[in-house]
Amino acid sequence: MNPISIIGAGIGGLTLGNILKQHQYDFTLYESAPEIKPVGAGIMMAVNAMQVFDQLGLKEKIENAGNKIHRITLSNESMKPFSKTEILELEKKYNSCNVAIHRAELQRILAENLDPAAIRLNHSLKTIEKKENYILDFDNGTQVESTIVFGADGIKSPIRNQILKTGTIRSSGQKCWRGLVDFELPEKHHHEAFEMWGKGKRFGFVKISEKKVYWYACINERSFGRYLELTDIFKEYHSLVLKLIEATEEEDIICNEISDLSPIPKWYSENLCLIGDAAHATTPNMGQGACQAIEDAYILGKLLEKHKDFNFIFEQFQKIRRKKVDYIVSTSWKIGQISQWERGNSLRNFFMRLIPETTNQKLVEKITQLEL
Repeated sequence: MNPISIIGAGIGGLTLGNILKQHQYDFTLYESAPEIKPVGAGIMMAVNAMQVFDQLGLKEKIENAGNKIHRITLSNESMKPFSKTEILELEKKYNSCNVAIHRAELQRILAENLDPAAIRLNHSLKTIEKKENYILDFDNGTQVESTIVFGADGIKSPIRNQILKTGTIRSSGQKCWRGLVDFELPEKHHHEAFEMWGKGKRFGFVKISEKKVYWYACINERSFGRYLELTDIFKEYHSLVLKLIEATEEEDIICNEISDLSPIPKWYSENLCLIGDAAHATTPNMGQGACQAIEDAYILGKLLEKHKDFNFIFEQFQKIRRKKVDYIVSTSWKIGQISQWERGNSLRNFFMRLIPETTNQKLVEKITQLEL
């Protein structure tokens, strides 16, 4: 009999585990993968996430394993900037900075801070049923009974589908390649996240450690031939783009459709709560997907400081978090569409240039402020 089960040992589930550990709760984390290994690509931990890691005593470890990012730059295909957002003031205010890091490195740091016995690998949830408690059946034949269940099991969440019976995944019509490569970027790009907007496509890159660069390439799927090489699609972009693509081994590139979750009415049921992508998956255009899962865990921790009734906590949790995540999901969707316009790009870039840097900084601050 488990007092608390967390389904999914991604960044959200592992952060929640660290929060529950801080509050001295017994829990077990179930992860479908056979091991927590270096899969995936780079990820940006924004100031809001880094403040949470600071409170968990993990900020310095994460900063040392990744690369501090002080500026976000948007440009045209030729790398001529039309928008720059400096984050140094925000860093001083919150004593935290953006950190670009390999996703697997971040997961390793979070997992190593937990008791290894609390993480059960190779446990893919097959069915969940509510009786007096929750009965969890896993693909490997294991059955577990649990009083409290957290669903940190992603956009396709079996828990959401089986218990809350809700959730529509929306395709953006965009496809994204993500790559990791050993590459020496020009020094001026060492501490910035750089993204280039073209016609129906964009390319971004960021340094995530001493040697590694993470890059991504997004296209409007309907507008580009299915069998085109990436180097053909981005041939009119700055030569640095082609160098990054060509230097990357095929096995170090992953490709996914970009999608999100239409807002669902409730994130919780009796003794059960969804967090992160299971509750409010967003497109990656604001770099806030994992950060919002981390913020979910933080808010649950804050509520646990004052209350012991999990059902009351779950209700309050949704009330506190709803407005912010809905704003991020809808704004991120709009940015994804605008950044990949196929007509009027020069006009778009011109208007982007007119937006004062202070406006961009206010938007970043709105996102990075913790709610409690």
